[in-house]
Amino acid sequence: MRRIAPEDWYAVKRLDDDVTAISEPFIKEFYRCNIWHVRGRERDMLVDSGMGVVSLRRWVPIVTERDLIAIASHTHFDHIGCHHEFECRAVHAAEADLLAYPTRANTLADPYVTDEIFDALPPEPYCSECYAVKGAGATRILEDGDTIDLGDRVFEVIHTPGHSPGGIALWERKTGVLFSGDILYDGPLVEDTYHSNAEHYLSSMERLLKIPVRLVHGGHFQSFSGERYRQVIKDWLTDKQKTL
Repeated sequence: MRRIAPEDWYAVKRLDDDVTAISEPFIKEFYRCNIWHVRGRERDMLVDSGMGVVSLRRWVPIVTERDLIAIASHTHFDHIGCHHEFECRAVHAAEADLLAYPTRANTLADPYVTDEIFDALPPEPYCSECYAVKGAGATRILEDGDTIDLGDRVFEVIHTPGHSPGGIALWERKTGVLFSGDILYDGPLVEDTYHSNAEHYLSSMERLLKIPVRLVHGGHFQSFSGERYRQVIKDWLTDKQKTL
């Protein structure tokens, strides 16, 4: 399989609301984490940091332009790979130990990380068998109801356990924007990891349905409207009721 030069590894796209989408296009879509950069008046926010197979700080200049807080929506390998590159790191209390002491097992690198998740490989010396997330202890521990204040923008932390115990979403009431992590996106949801919880997943979805979201930036796949958001949740809840 061909190798990609580091300068070509990331794709960057500026969106509305001072949000920039950063992605790793040579990772197959199902495994490809969305990395979100949000511009604030006093500092910026990074939601997730990708696999970490190529330096985000070196090859995506926007993440180094200003003071920045790197938030982990949760601690699976595809979301925290470059967190160690940032001085200010935040994660929910339930997954703080995982961010500080990641292993191939507790980040789901086992069994997912193989050459098969790529359309083209990262630059040498990357090898899938050697891949591991670098530990990076949190400098801020998050709890439900906390806020991330960027000066002119404030995001509320919504604890959304289910996919993983410390999953969070970030809700900006002023704009109606929600960064949902992996609890909800417009694609096949993963509900059966080693630390998923079906009861918690149900409670999180019921809670999310009550939030008047205008636009969703999920952990995977494309962003989508509030209308689609409510439909996805309602369809999911209906399917769960059918299986009870």
